[in-house]
Formats: sequence, C-alpha cells, structure tokens
Amino acid sequence: MIAAASPIDTTQSLTAAIAHASALLATDPVQAQRYAEAILAAIPAEPRAVLILGSARRRQGDPAAARALLAPLAKAHARAAHTHYELGLALGALGEGAPAIAALRHAVGVKRDLPEAWRALGDQLFLDGDAAGAETAYAEHVRASVQDPALKEAADALFDDRPAVAEGLLRRHLEAHPADVLAVHMLAEAATRLGRDGEAEYLLASCVERDPGFDGARFTYAAVLFRRQKAGEAIAHLERLLARDANAPAYRNLMAACLGSVGEHDRAIEIYERLLVDYARQPKIWLNYGHALRTVGRTKEAVTAYRRCIALAPGSGDAYWSLANLKVAPISSADEAAMGAALERSDLTDEDRLHLHYALGKALEDRGDHAASFSHYGAGAKLRRGALPYEADEVSALMHRSRVLFTRAFFAARAGGGWRSNEPIFIVGLPRAGSTLIEQILASHSRVEGTMELPDIAILASELGFAGREKEGARYPDVLADIDPHAFAALGESFIDKTRIHRKLGRPFFIDKTPNNFHHIGLIQLILPRARIIDARRHPMGSCFSAFKQHFARGHAFSYDLVDLGRYYRDYVALMAHFDEVLPGRVCRVIYEDLVEDTEREARRLLDYCALPFEAACLKFYENDRPVRTVSSEQVRRPIFREGLDQWRRYEAWLGPLEEALGATLEGWRGASALN
Repeated sequence: MIAAASPIDTTQSLTAAIAHASALLATDPVQAQRYAEAILAAIPAEPRAVLILGSARRRQGDPAAARALLAPLAKAHARAAHTHYELGLALGALGEGAPAIAALRHAVGVKRDLPEAWRALGDQLFLDGDAAGAETAYAEHVRASVQDPALKEAADALFDDRPAVAEGLLRRHLEAHPADVLAVHMLAEAATRLGRDGEAEYLLASCVERDPGFDGARFTYAAVLFRRQKAGEAIAHLERLLARDANAPAYRNLMAACLGSVGEHDRAIEIYERLLVDYARQPKIWLNYGHALRTVGRTKEAVTAYRRCIALAPGSGDAYWSLANLKVAPISSADEAAMGAALERSDLTDEDRLHLHYALGKALEDRGDHAASFSHYGAGAKLRRGALPYEADEVSALMHRSRVLFTRAFFAARAGGGWRSNEPIFIVGLPRAGSTLIEQILASHSRVEGTMELPDIAILASELGFAGREKEGARYPDVLADIDPHAFAALGESFIDKTRIHRKLGRPFFIDKTPNNFHHIGLIQLILPRARIIDARRHPMGSCFSAFKQHFARGHAFSYDLVDLGRYYRDYVALMAHFDEVLPGRVCRVIYEDLVEDTEREARRLLDYCALPFEAACLKFYENDRPVRTVSSEQVRRPIFREGLDQWRRYEAWLGPLEEALGATLEGWRGASALN
C-alpha cells in the first residue's frame, strides 16, 4: 500500500498507482479511497485521484462528500466524461434529479460510447417520469455496450430502427461466429422488432443457456415470454435477476406485471406500491398500479391512480381510456376539454391518440351525442387497425379447414383418447358477448374457480401448427390428423399441469374464459374430451358494435373494422353450427339476451350442463369479490341490468357496412342450443 506521505516522483509510478486505485473501486472502495488520499498527499489536486476519491465516497454511501469533490472537478474539466458521469451519480443519489440528468447528458455528449452513463441516464429519466427519454437512453446503452467492431454496424441499425438490415448483418456474422452470444441476443432483438416473438424466444433461450450470467439477454427473454403470455416461465428468470439486483425498476415492474398475469394480484400491488415510493413521478407505474387495483375491485383507488398518471402525463390516452372503461362515472367536461386539447398536439403518439379517441367516444356516448361519439370510435379503430396485421381471408380459411377436417368420422376414429380430466370449463365465443357474466355466475359456485383468459390452448395450437409446417408443411388444424391418438392424452395432461399456476382456491373445476378458443373446439375435444364447453352468444349487431367501440389490450384484430367484424361473426356462427352437427350436445349455448331476461333459468341450465347442484350464490354473483381482469370487471360487480342490450340501435345509422357483412346470419344467429 502507498503510505500517506509517500512521494510519487515518476510518471510511471503515478500511472500504476492510479490504475490500481481505480481497479479497487468496484470491490473495495475503502481501500481505493486510501490510495487516492495517498496520491493526493503527494500530488495535491491530481484530477484522476480526485475522481477516484469522489467515486469511492459515493460508493461508501456519502454522495454529499462526492459532490463536493466532483462538482469543481467537472467545472474545471468540461471534456472529462467519466467525471461528469460520476457527478451525475452523486447528484442522483442526493435526489437532485435535474442536475443529475444534466451531468449525465454532458457525459454522453462528450463520450457517446460510454454505456454505463447511458444506463444511469436512463434510470434517472425513468425516475423523473420521462419514459420515452429513458427508453432512448436504454437503447443507447445497448448500442454503446457493443465493443466488437464487427457488430457495431448491426448495433447502429438496431438503434436506428432498421431491424431488417441488422438481421442481415447479424446472420452473416453468425455464419462465421455461431457461438457469439451477444450477436444471438442482437438477432433476437431484431426478430422481436420484426414481429417474430416466437423466433426471439428460441434465440434468447439459447443465449441464457450458453451464458447464464448474461443478465441483459435474460431480461429480454423474460419480456418476450411475458408478451407471449408465458408469465409463469418469465417469473423464474426475473427471480434470478432480482437476486442479483433487487432494486432495478425494470425488473420489478415486469415482475409485477407477470404476477398479475398468474393471479398473484396482492403481490403485484405490493411491488407497484414499493416502486411508487421510489418513482412517484413515473406515470406508467401509476397506470399499471391502477390496472391492478381495478382487477381486485378497488375501484376508487384505481381512479386515483389513473388521475395521478394523467397529472404527470396529461397526454396519457391510456389513463383516460382506463377511466372511461371503468364505466362507473361519466367523464367530466373538463376531461373532455383536456382530451380534445391533447389530440391537437403534434408530438402525441398514435397509441395515446387512439386511446383518447376511444375515451372521448365513451364520454360523448354517455352525453347522448352519438354522431360525434361514433366519429371518435371510428377514428380510434382506424388507428388501431392500421397498426395490427389482420387478413380476413386467412381467418376464414382457418375456419373452413376446421369444418372440412373435423367430421363425425374423424372424431369417431379417435374416440376414447385424450386426457380424462373433467376439471376445465371453457367459455368461448366473441368478446363482449356475455362471457364474463357467465364466468362470474359459475365462479360464484363453491366447486368452481374463475381464473382468466388463459393463453395455453392458443399457444398449443400455434406450436402444433409451427411443428407441422417445419416437418411436412401442414397447417393447423390439418396437422392434428397426423398426430398419434395416444399423444392427445399427454397434451391434455400438459394443459392441466400448465394451468395449475392460475388455480389458487383448490376447487375441483376451473374456467378458461378465452373467447377465441372457439377456433380450437376440435383440439379441445381431442385432448380433453370430458371438458365442458360453453358458447356465449349475443345478437350480432349488439355483439359486434360493442366489440368495435372497445379497445382491447391484445388480440381481437378483427374488431377494428365493421366489415371484418361482420365476416368474423358470420364465420364463427357457421363453425359453431358445424360442431353442433358433428358433436351434437357437446357445446352448451347461452344467449346473452336470454340470460338477462331470465337469469335464474339460464343459470340453472348452465349448472345442469356442468353437473353441478344449484347454489343461490350463483344468482348473487355481483357479491363475489374475486379478481376480474376483463373490460366487464365493474359490470359483473353489479346486478344484471338491461340498458346495454340495444345500445347499438342508437348507432344504427352508421352500421350499414356491419349489417351487410353479417348477411343472412342476422336471422339465424341463435343456432341450435345444445341444451333446451
């Protein structure tokens, strides 16, 4: 060790001492401080030693002392990027957000390829509530972290949002260097931006298997798993990340979202509340907190959270739409004026813009201005439709292939297969057709647990379709014809195992309320032949218009165009009629209008179909305080009301394209009920 009074009389010994002291900072800041003080005793005001001393004091929990050392040093050395970076960290630790951001911006302005400064800037901007600025800084952090010259061009392409260019560069690089884990991670990022999350998932799994300590890849992997509705798998990776960095806001925020997705709502809310202690100016966290509160029925608190989000981000369309979507109180005239003003902003994102249109549509509907209301609903739907890939011909072809494949003979040849569990109750149909009400009635029975819209059947169908294309070029559902009938039991058992994470109450039966599972009735029959299937159906004009004016968090790409909606409803009715014919009595159809008119009769019919004894609690479903994640969450916490049945008639003047697309289905939409 350098003695406090030791002179340093050569450039070589000074350089070695500086290097040694600097190396100690990460592992032993106390010793680094002693070295720096010894250097300064020999050479007062040596700038590198002052920087090390300031960093050491900050790392020991004394940011005020660090600032006292670093502020004059930064003023004297405007081009010293690391000094401004360290000053930014000290100021941030002292809660001086604006000066910290300024210092960190100065650091990256002097030295753009300083990844740790970009990361710190992102954290500070996130803390300050600037989500967009934080995202840009984090992207720069990733770009600056790439030191290999061979990958720099690809990193720049990713940063400039040219994923196709980056993909080409990375694939060529990986042909020569297949074991380059960083390149694989970057390729996964390109795949994600190109909308190929399935490919990204595969690549990221490879990354974390090859390099378990690659936290950046593991976090990206967790995010992709969450987007692919595999929250349970994502949680395991986030737990590993949080064990290494328990305070990282991005890890904590994603963990809360994943916990909410698997029904751990109390834990999710607790994480959001802890985050808001540290990041009270972050509007996105207030928004997510509001969503979590709404799910568990804490409506007043949810409103407060949404209002806080709006106060911090006045253009937050999602927060306004979330308020409107609660359907518990009208949007005020002041809110309408604020939303109208926000729509005039040139810097508003399309995501905020479409949410504002939907919120204004609901506000104007509540006021009875149906022409203006429809105009806003249409504007929001047009924006959403433009951002979502949807091919009506492909969807119609899928349903046609199902009708061709799934014949009586097909099922007869595979009778006796599948997993014999009778635990699942599937509720299928179109969104906004009464499925949440049916779920709430059944989940009020002592032997039935309501879960959520589970992704597992759709994921299984996608995986089977992908495997078929890879192997023989066959599409879903045609691939099911070539599967060994004995394999269906394993697939059914896997579904039961994977969905167990959502079952918290230990009840013998559980509900999967995923409307689009009507596409997969043939698959359900093959893998779970004893499962119950309930078709929730509503008048086509009411069902389709209710879906049209609703912005869904994910899926339902058909719902943002009236013609697409009419065609989708028509194909759905035809497919369900086919299953009524080839599997007579298999599906129980519940007409929403009948359920509203005579709730007890329809509830008893449902319970009979599910082989459950009648319980009076099913008629008091609105007293059930279970979490509800769908857009009908507040409606099913109130007694049944008839007012919504014919809302569509107030908009009939604008629904001509829908009526024409529905065609003859307008007359025969009820079909044959499986149980009378």
